[in-house]
Amino acid sequence: SCISCGQCIVNCPTGAIVEKDDTDKVLAAINDPEKFVIVQTAPSIRATLGEAFGMSIGTNVEGKMVAALRRLGFDKVFDTNFAADLTIMEEANELLDRVQNGGTLPMITSCSPGWIKYCEHYYPEQIPHLSSCKSPQQMFGAIAKNYWAEKMGIKREDLVVVSIMPCLAKKYECKREEFSMNGNPDVDYVLSTRELARLIK
Repeated sequence: SCISCGQCIVNCPTGAIVEKDDTDKVLAAINDPEKFVIVQTAPSIRATLGEAFGMSIGTNVEGKMVAALRRLGFDKVFDTNFAADLTIMEEANELLDRVQNGGTLPMITSCSPGWIKYCEHYYPEQIPHLSSCKSPQQMFGAIAKNYWAEKMGIKREDLVVVSIMPCLAKKYECKREEFSMNGNPDVDYVLSTRELARLIK
C-alpha cells in the first residue's frame, strides 16, 4: 500500500524512520574523474534549506545554496524552474489537443509521483485522465541527458544528474523504468533537503 510519499518519515515520533540516504553515491560520482555531475534544485529548496542552519523559516538562501553546491564539487548547478516552464507548456499543448480532438477530460497534472502511484494502484480507471507529460524533475533529466549533454560533448553515460527535491516520492519517481534509456536513468539520484543539509554540514 506504500505510495512512497514519505509521510511515515515526517510523522515518526522518534525519528526512527528516515529516508534512504544517497549522499555517498552522489559523493562517489562527484569524485569520479570520468563523470560530469550536475544538480537541479526544486524551487522550494532555496526557501527551506536555511532552517537547517538556524535561519528564519522562509529565508531565501539561493546564492548560498548554489555556492555550497559548487564547493561540494558539482560541475553545474541548474534550477528546476526551467523544466517547470517546459512542463507547463507541454501540458497546455496536450490539453489543447484533448479539447480539440475529443480526448479524455478532465486532464489531471502528473507532477506528483506519490499521487500518480496512488492513482495507479487504487484508481486505475482514472489513468486516462492523467497528463502524459513528465514532471519537471524528469523533464529536466531527459533534456540534460539527451540534448544538453550532446551540446556539451558529454556522453549520456558519463553525465550524472542529481536532483534536490522536497518530496521523497521523487526518489521513487527517478527509478521508474520508463524514465531511463537502455538502463541509464534520466535522473540518477535524488537528495532531500535534509540530505543536502547534512552533506553541506
